[in-house]
Amino acid sequence: MAITGTRTAMVMSVHEFHRLSSFIYTHYGIKLPMTKKTMLEGRLHKRLVALKLPGYKAYCDYLFSAEGKLSELIQMVDLVTTNKTDFFREAIHFDYLSRHVLPSAAQNDPGKLFSIWSAGCSTGEEPYTLAITLSEFAELNRGFNFSIFATDISTRVLGAAVKAVYSEEKVQPIPLVLKRKYLLKSKDVKNKTVRIAPQLRSKVNFERINFIDDDFSTIQVFNVVFCRNVLIYFDRETQEKVIRKLCSKIEEGGYLFLGHSESISGMDLPLIQVHPTIFKKI
Repeated sequence: MAITGTRTAMVMSVHEFHRLSSFIYTHYGIKLPMTKKTMLEGRLHKRLVALKLPGYKAYCDYLFSAEGKLSELIQMVDLVTTNKTDFFREAIHFDYLSRHVLPSAAQNDPGKLFSIWSAGCSTGEEPYTLAITLSEFAELNRGFNFSIFATDISTRVLGAAVKAVYSEEKVQPIPLVLKRKYLLKSKDVKNKTVRIAPQLRSKVNFERINFIDDDFSTIQVFNVVFCRNVLIYFDRETQEKVIRKLCSKIEEGGYLFLGHSESISGMDLPLIQVHPTIFKKI
C-alpha cells in the first residue's frame, strides 16, 4: 500500500494541474490546455526528484511559498518553456533582410547603427544567424555597423546562447563558406562541436525578459524585431498585447518578422504586411 500511495502522489491531479497552469498563464502568458497535463507532469517530475518532494501537491506548496518564489520559479519556467530553433530557420526572412531591409537602411541612414531585437532567442541560433547575415552585408558596405539584442524567458537557454557552442549536426544549415568564416572547431578531436567566432559573439547582447510582466520602457527602439514561433504559445488576447508592446519598440518604417504559423489578422496594430509573415510599422 505504501508503494501504491507513493505512485499516486507522483501523478499530478487535475487540481494541481489547474493551480500550475493558471499561474503559468497569468504570469508568463503561456496557455496550457488539459491536453498538456502529461507533458507538464513529465517535465516537472525531475524537480520533485531533485527537491526530494513526495508529490505534486508538495511541489505546488513549495513553488508558491516565499522561498520557492525566489529559488524555484525560474527552474520551473526553464522546464515548461519549449525551445526549438535552428540556424537559418525560415531562410526567406534572412533573404528579405539582405535584399530589401539592409540596403534601404544603408542608403537612407548611412553611418547609423542598425539594431535588431531577437525576441525569444532560445539557445542563440537566431541571433547568431542574424549576426552572420549582417556581417556579410557589412563586408560589402563600408560604414555599416549593427548590434543585436537577444532575449528569452529561460535562463537555461540563455546560458547556452552565451556559451555559443553547438554540435556539428546543429550547424549543418550554415553554408560551408560561412562556417569557415564564423565557426571555430573544438581542438578536442573527440568533441565534435563548434563555437561561434568572437567577432559575432561580441555583436549580440543577451538578456532575460518576460513578455508579460516586464516593462519595456528601458528597452531601446529597433530597426527590426524578430519574434518568430513565440506567439503560438499565447492565446489570442495575449498575442495582441505582446505584439503591441513589441511595436512600441520598432521605429517608424521598421519591420516585424513573425513565424510562418503566426498571424495578426484582425488585430488593430500599426503594421502593414509587405511579405508573408513580414510587417512594416506605419
